[in-house]
Amino acid sequence: MNVLPHNSVDELHTFYRTETNARMARRIHAVWLARRGMGCPQIMEVTGAGRRSIQLWVAKYNAGGMDELTDKPRTGRPPLLSPQQQEQLKAWVQAGPSQDDLVSAFSAAAIDKRVEQEFGVLYSLRGMQYLLGRLGFSYQCPRPRHEHADPQAQEEFKKNFRPSWRKSKPITPANASRSTSRTKRGSASKAR
Repeated sequence: MNVLPHNSVDELHTFYRTETNARMARRIHAVWLARRGMGCPQIMEVTGAGRRSIQLWVAKYNAGGMDELTDKPRTGRPPLLSPQQQEQLKAWVQAGPSQDDLVSAFSAAAIDKRVEQEFGVLYSLRGMQYLLGRLGFSYQCPRPRHEHADPQAQEEFKKNFRPSWRKSKPITPANASRSTSRTKRGSASKAR
């Protein structure tokens, strides 16, 4: 592989050893090995990277030096709701469901339905869960309570309850067992 001499072999090695970003260090390592005269198959074996990745890294290094090996910002998919709409959604969820929502507690499906009605934006159920997570909400499930439960009686029980069970005897560890029914290594394959 032909590597242009933007940096000396020793400089590349120093950059590789001092780099804190693992992805960048891997790229510099591949370029350093190529600069030392190693072929692509040997670099693949050492770094664990694919042939095309190594060729791309060396080509980028040749085109612009170390700066070309850095990660470029990735924009990702733009959000379906604008920041103002997300703030409005956040306010809805914090306020809780209204009579119009026809639910006693919000679920991701109920919020998704309301977002579709209000903004005309359709999310998948999982997409709505991710959006709610990004907005700082988490899944909450109320603890079930019996309809005839008496909170005062429950508190009284907690105060006066004494554990009545006894401690059980310690369990015998497996290595202290006196069992003689151990199978010898390899004997299972001989049985027919």
